[in-house]
Amino acid sequence: MNKNELCRIKITDIGTHGEGIGKIDGYTLFVKNTIPDEEVNVLVVKANKSYGYGKALEIISPSPHRITPPCAAAGKCGGCTIQHIDYTQQLRLKQNRVKQNLIRIGGFENIEVEPIIGMDDPWHYRNKAQYPVTSDKSGIKAGFYSLGSHKVVECDDCLIGSRSNAEILKAIKAFIEDNGLSAYDEKTGKGLVRHILIREGYYTGEIMVCLVVNSSGFRYKKELVSALKSIKSIKSVIVNYNTVKSNVIMGNRCETLWGSDYITDKIGELEFRISALSFFQVNPVQTYRLYSKALEFADLKGNETVIDAYCGIGTISLFLAQRAKKVYGIEIIPDATKNAEENAKLNNIDNAEFLTGKAEDIVPELYNNGIIPDVMVADPPRKGCDKSLLELMLDMKPRKIVYISCDSATLARDLKILCSTGEYNIEKVQPVDMFPMSYHVETVCQLVLRKPVVHVDIDVDVEELVQDKRGLASYEQIKAYVLEHSGFKVSHLYIAQVKRKCGIIERENYNKPKSEDARQPQCPPEKEAAIRAALEHFGMI
Repeated sequence: MNKNELCRIKITDIGTHGEGIGKIDGYTLFVKNTIPDEEVNVLVVKANKSYGYGKALEIISPSPHRITPPCAAAGKCGGCTIQHIDYTQQLRLKQNRVKQNLIRIGGFENIEVEPIIGMDDPWHYRNKAQYPVTSDKSGIKAGFYSLGSHKVVECDDCLIGSRSNAEILKAIKAFIEDNGLSAYDEKTGKGLVRHILIREGYYTGEIMVCLVVNSSGFRYKKELVSALKSIKSIKSVIVNYNTVKSNVIMGNRCETLWGSDYITDKIGELEFRISALSFFQVNPVQTYRLYSKALEFADLKGNETVIDAYCGIGTISLFLAQRAKKVYGIEIIPDATKNAEENAKLNNIDNAEFLTGKAEDIVPELYNNGIIPDVMVADPPRKGCDKSLLELMLDMKPRKIVYISCDSATLARDLKILCSTGEYNIEKVQPVDMFPMSYHVETVCQLVLRKPVVHVDIDVDVEELVQDKRGLASYEQIKAYVLEHSGFKVSHLYIAQVKRKCGIIERENYNKPKSEDARQPQCPPEKEAAIRAALEHFGMI
């Protein structure tokens, strides 16, 4: 197959980005805006050795599921890649994709997949939009990137975004032009305005507007605030500074120009503070359904220890903490961990503890110090879990593993590892349509240990019982003493570290971290002093 060649193919499958897939004599062609079972005349626009990309010139036999997209940017914008397919068929295709990946990649031949949970109204569901800014002879433009490129497709009124976005975009574009500001050029690294970020609380209606600029300072703060603060529901106007020459949207530093540093939104009965840099699911309606399934699959009775390996700002952790004895949330981004702690306080939840670092580094340290999860929850990024973490799950043998995935391909790969020893069964697989009009799909899985190890919770630790002349105090007693006399909240992990320093043997029978240089949170000096005082009080040192 060569570039510019014309051919007729039958579309038989659908790809990761929603493009149709067809074959000619074993050669694979990816063709945008086509649907399985359609026969299409195609122009080959790019040809590699074993696969290529084509442009549909004519749909010879249209699918009965083909519709006219309501958005004028459909087919050009890279966001809604399957808007030309009726919603019922979108759901069927996504559910089948999950199942086929589990079969082909995971090797689970007889896997059952629950009917996908779709939306009653699959429009205007996104609570976040990031608009790249560009310019041409006609002026400033904002929109979304076309699929597979950084060419901006102008789109002022996105049909899956908030209805408020169009008014805000109009005001910001006028502000940019009125003040003679330039749009950022990725190729040259020049120009001031890079992106416009809009976040909206779906249930609260609170709106944050963040302007991302290619500068370490911003001279037009008053003008920006003046252009926006009269718009109803805007609670926060922020500038984000990003001077790195890359396609990364947000920089690390934000400055609040007007209003609050955050907006709030709800998932179920829980309230969350969302900053400009926070990760928060973009579809609040489906997020509640997804997390409800995760809670159902965790099957908590009130006495369990839970580890949430990729906790973000604590959304899932706090959801689970309502029914668990203790939840440990782990997140690599320090600001997110801080947000998680704030969200715990906001919701009066005191049985969730948050640690900063890589899950594959922190979980081994927790395990080494005797913190054994009854339920392990993982909601990793698209690339899936680190292999060492999967192997540690098999060592820890939690009674249940709840795995939430935004990519069913990496999900299938990781489930294959978790089921490789034969100790875990996949009990339930539940797809949830978090992203209508795109081909992405979220999936939550329940894995159950065939022969669960029963852990008995007692107040007095085993290693303390065997110390002949030393006083006895449980971890909870030490924590309570420290809180009462110093005002500090300390974790089991910090207590274990201090006890070890004091020569009190700490659970040597538990597995050590797999890496000697594994990073771990270290007890701060002021908390160490408070813990030592507690150990002295109880006669342990």
